[in-house]
Amino acid sequence: MTGPDLPGGGATAGAETPAGAETPAGAEAPAGAGAPDGAEAIRIEGLHKSFGPNEVLKGVDLSVATHEVVCLIGASGSGKSTLLRCVNLLEPIDAGTIWLWGSRITGPGIDQNLVRRHIGIVFQSFNLFPHMTVLRNVTLAPAKVLGTSRAQAEDEARALLDRFGLLEKASDYPDRLSGGQQQRVAIVRALAMKPQIMLLDEVTSALDPELVAEVLDVIRELAAGGMTMLIATHEMGFARDIARRVCFLEEGQIIEDAPPAELFTSPKDERTQRFLRRIVEAGRL
Repeated sequence: MTGPDLPGGGATAGAETPAGAETPAGAEAPAGAGAPDGAEAIRIEGLHKSFGPNEVLKGVDLSVATHEVVCLIGASGSGKSTLLRCVNLLEPIDAGTIWLWGSRITGPGIDQNLVRRHIGIVFQSFNLFPHMTVLRNVTLAPAKVLGTSRAQAEDEARALLDRFGLLEKASDYPDRLSGGQQQRVAIVRALAMKPQIMLLDEVTSALDPELVAEVLDVIRELAAGGMTMLIATHEMGFARDIARRVCFLEEGQIIEDAPPAELFTSPKDERTQRFLRRIVEAGRL
């Protein structure tokens, strides 16, 4: 399997590689390029994260296969967003290990910026630069980080904007866009960096209900194209439709991890059952 030149030119020196995982190699090859369905893209073992005295993640274990879509569900404060931020190295972890395609990405000596080139993340808030046009928002990182020429960056940005129905907005500023359009631009901006994994953190929670569908359609298209995704969401019907697996989190732990047909219809753990009862009673499933 070919892959990126992740920290240390493969597995970090002294790091243990999980059983059965390969160590990526190849300086600029896309992460996971050529990896078959089922090859492990993300592996998390024993992840702990605290903010002061508050332990938010309590020994999380999770794996995500290449081209797989895994949805994280659970009440607010259950640890979903923190887990995504740890995978993208935006939050330092207290204990545990994270691997990408067999390369350990946590610990000393890690080039975090190199790791992030392979992982796109989109948040609830759009975080677009208000003083830049849509096109400039999308082309800034490829030009500054990847060294892409302006002409190439703009050509690729326009192709992405066209793909997601936003080309006519290329010259507009963010305040001229609806919330749904701004979130779609945020997704396009992440895609412009050509990530091999996308992390989506409640990307519809800040939107009016009538704007949610257009953003979910974008995510469905990415899933259909084989993008590896880890998605935190409150959209239960969407998780049921798009995910290969759904993980229910409560108080910083993954309580249940199962295919959606199983988890939503016959959850095994009483805590999952209790959560889903509340969701049904609220009319959200």
